[in-house]
Formats: sequence, structure tokens, C-alpha cells
Amino acid sequence: MTTYRAEYEKWLDCPSLSESEWKELHDIRNDDQEIESRFYAPLEFGTAGLRGTMKLGLHHMNIHVIRHATQAFANVIAAEGEEAKKRGIVICFDCRNNSDVFAREAACVMAGNGISVRLFDAMRPTPELSFAVRKYGATAGINITASHNPKEYNGYKVYWSDGAQLPPQHAAAIAAQMEQIDIFNGFTAMDFDEAKASGAIEMIGAETDEAYLGEVLAQAIDRAAVERVADELSIVYTPFHGTGYKLVPEALKRIGIRRLIPVPEQMVVDGNFPTVASPNPENPEGFYLAIDLAKREGSSLIIGTDPDSDRIGVLVRRGDNFVPVTGNQLGVLLLDYVISAKKRLGTLPENAAAVKSIVTTEMAQEVCKRNGVFMADTFTGFKFMAEKVAEWESAGTYQYIFAYEESYGYMMGDYVRDKDAVTAAMMVAEMAAYYCSQGKTLLDAMDDLYETYGFFAEKTLNLVMPGLDGLKRMREIMATLREQPPAAIADVPVAKVRDYKTGELYVAGLGVVGETHISGSDVLYYELADSSSFIIRPSGTEPKIKIYLLVKDEGKAACAEKIDKFVAYAETLKEI
Repeated sequence: MTTYRAEYEKWLDCPSLSESEWKELHDIRNDDQEIESRFYAPLEFGTAGLRGTMKLGLHHMNIHVIRHATQAFANVIAAEGEEAKKRGIVICFDCRNNSDVFAREAACVMAGNGISVRLFDAMRPTPELSFAVRKYGATAGINITASHNPKEYNGYKVYWSDGAQLPPQHAAAIAAQMEQIDIFNGFTAMDFDEAKASGAIEMIGAETDEAYLGEVLAQAIDRAAVERVADELSIVYTPFHGTGYKLVPEALKRIGIRRLIPVPEQMVVDGNFPTVASPNPENPEGFYLAIDLAKREGSSLIIGTDPDSDRIGVLVRRGDNFVPVTGNQLGVLLLDYVISAKKRLGTLPENAAAVKSIVTTEMAQEVCKRNGVFMADTFTGFKFMAEKVAEWESAGTYQYIFAYEESYGYMMGDYVRDKDAVTAAMMVAEMAAYYCSQGKTLLDAMDDLYETYGFFAEKTLNLVMPGLDGLKRMREIMATLREQPPAAIADVPVAKVRDYKTGELYVAGLGVVGETHISGSDVLYYELADSSSFIIRPSGTEPKIKIYLLVKDEGKAACAEKIDKFVAYAETLKEI
């Protein structure tokens, strides 16, 4: 078995390294801990592709890892036959440092393997990549992005012909290929300029933007609602230095929003994200510039999109403050609005359905049940939601109208198969306009929904497991919970346990009594005697265990009390 030291020496001696790359590795020759962190194992290729910090080494994102992964991906595409190679691949990138370089290298490797390439001429939102794969009938897609991670990160998202992220069997096939290919000598690439001149690489851009925007705007349900308050509703927008800077404002303007005020400092494209510690719309502290601007301009609504513009965050004025709307809350607001607006205008299908992840609020189920809309639960990740939508489409059973998960991702329409902050921003604007015409904000509307559907509260916790032992510790915790299942969580008895890894359903005192409706994901779902849910799953992209708390009670205060109790219990899991 190759040791990390041997792998380091292999890289150090490789003639493929540039002088600066060799110096970077040579400078750490006496730092054994740093060498181990870079070379102890390759980045794991999964259904979300690759993600890591940008450094030289086997366990980080760099040009050699990009070429290696792309050659493996090219082999998987080629195995599908000549037609798959001809249909080719679409490649996109975001604002991050090196994203354009990595995208170009991936294009050169694909072209070198006889696979037709369509490469975006500049950075674009992730959902537009999903759209382009479907529009051009491509076999696959690649997006160079690390989504909302800090500036040190980059990533390699992979898509299949349906426009969704890669299914597990293809991800496994790529991972298997990577084990067989030499990282320095195992790839074939074309010169970029030669590939462009020969037509092996085709540049795409404005025409794809227009086609995508046309589909986005077609999702608008009630443009008249926007027109009624166009001179009154003021929206502040920030792309957090990322890809939303162009298409989000364009979509909002085209739907009729007249008072759109972008945050000028954050409209500047910059992979260093100079104005925020983290470009994550989940973090309210990143909105400080937007809040200051909204207060000066008298705006009541702030919209922010992450660097690859697939996730959206929203803040709403209440008095002198701006209150964050959680991912769960925004999803329920949008779900209820889409259903009610379509009902109002007579466009709700009789077989309407929605999709959410198993860790998303059960309030969504209540909204659907009361409105005669079918709701399906899937594992976390829009590739699973896309599978469910495709299943309904193939069987001719349900027509989906909305899909979302608690982590600030939302999907509408048949033109994408991934979360889409461009469409979501437009729908939030339309929804805000509708409520504005009634003298309400989105917070007022959320209060109304609690009164209608009952009081729910949710919280997501991250148990971070840093360092080389992090993955091992995560596995140990999950194993212990399975071997010694808790009888109670924060003194609340466990009624049922859904083990989505094995597919077994446990009932306290009875043992295994049935099967979960889906299986194959490392998730433990505890249904508690007070109707709360306590859900545990290791993150697929970061070294942490995620814990989801879902509660329901008679009022907000009672819900908050339950959440606090379960948070305290969750912290104890680090010690088991």
C-alpha cells in the first residue's frame, strides 16, 4: 500500500510539475503533518463529484486532480458508445479562483478523448448548466464550483443526461476508473486553441442565456401581482460576488420589478469574496451591506444568492430590523403560494405534486394535504428529487409543481433538474409583490401560515469532525447509535426509528416491524413520542455530522423550548 510519504515523493519527482508547483511541494518537505494532510488519500469521488481546498496534492483541488477526474469521466462517457461521445458534454464554471482554468483543462481532456464539448464563454449559474445539458441533449455536464464554501475551496460537480447530478452507479464507475488511471500520465488532452479551431470545443453563451431566461420567466404565475405594486415594492439584491450578478437582476426586471437595488460592492465578481467571511446565504451576518443599503433605500426585502446561484437567502424588514427567513420557511411560503396562485388562476393540475427531502419540515406535508396536492419525500439532494420527478413523468402519474429542501434550494419547471436560485428569486419577488398588495410582508404571510397549518419549528446543527480522524469519528458515532439505539432523546421517548441505510423500521419494544419507503443512505431518523423528529446523517461533502430537528407544538414559544432541549442533547453526541 502506497504511503503518503511515497505519494509525496512521486509528486515531487514528477516532471509534469511546473517550477512553482515543485517549489510549493519542496517547501513542505520538513512538515510531515502537512504532507500527510495532502497525500494520505485521494479526494473521494461521489455523486456530488469532488470538493476540497485548492492546494497541490492528492487530497486537494488542483489541475492534476481535475485532469485525472476528467479522464475517468471521459472513459465512462466513452463506454456508452459513439453516440454518447457525439452528444458530448457541457462545461460551466463559477467565480472562484481557478474555476475558469479548471473548466478549460476539463474541456481539453474531454476533447482529447473525442467527446464533443460545449464550454460556456464565462461564468454562469449552476442551474443554467443543468438547463444546457437538457437543451442540447448532451450526455453529461461538469460545473467547476464549490457552491457556498469559503474562498479556499473549489469543486467539480458532475451531471448526467437528465440534467441532474450524477446517479450513484456512474459516480462509482468514475471512482473505479480513477483508481486505475495514473494521475500524471493517464490522461489524453487536446490543445485548447486547436480544439476550438477544429470544432471539438464549441463556445456557448448569450443564446443559451436567452433560452434559459425564457424558461425561467415562463414559471411566473401572476405577473399582474407584480405590476400592481411595481412602484412600491423595493428589493435589495446581492450575488455575493458570484454568478447571479447578471441573470438574477435580468429575470427580476423582466418580470416587472422596477425598484431593484443591487449591493454595488458585492456585484463585483471576485473569487476572494472580499466583503464576507463566507459567501453563504444561510449566514445572516453576510448580509450586513445589504441591510445597510435596504435601510437607506427604504426597502423591505433582501434577496441573496450564493456564488454559483443555486441557493437563495431572504431577509425581511420587521420594524427597524431585518429578519432572516429560514430555508424551511421560504420553502413553505413558496409551496403555499404556488398552490394558491395556480388555484386562483385556474392553472393547478388535478394531479399536482410536490417533492421535499426527508429532513425538510413536515409543515410542507400539511400544506399539501390541506390543498389536495401529493407530497413525496426523498433523500437529501436534488438528484433524488429529479429521479422522483422523472419517475412520475414516465409513469404519467403526477405533475410536479415545486421541489425543495431545507438547505435553501428550490426547483420549479421542467427545464432544470437541480436547485435554481434564478427562478427562486423571481418567484420570491412575485410572491412578495402579491403579499405587498395586501399590506403584508413575507413574515406576516408566514405568521398566517402558522395560524392556518399549525406551529412548526426546525433547526439544523453541524457536529464538525475536523482533521484526519474526522471521517473515522463520524463512522464511529453512526455505528454506536446503531449498536446502542437511544430509548429516549432529551427525555422524550423514541417511538420509531427509520434506518435509511438498511431500510429497516424499528418500533420501541417490538423491534423491526417493516421497511422504509427508500433506503441506501446513511441516515437515522428518530420519530419521538411528542411528534418531534430527530434526524442524523453524515455530510456527503464536508467533515461533519448534520442533525436536523423538526418539532410541532401549540405555539412558537413551545416549539422554541423543544428546539433548545434537543440542541442540548445533540451536543452530547460528540462524546459517545
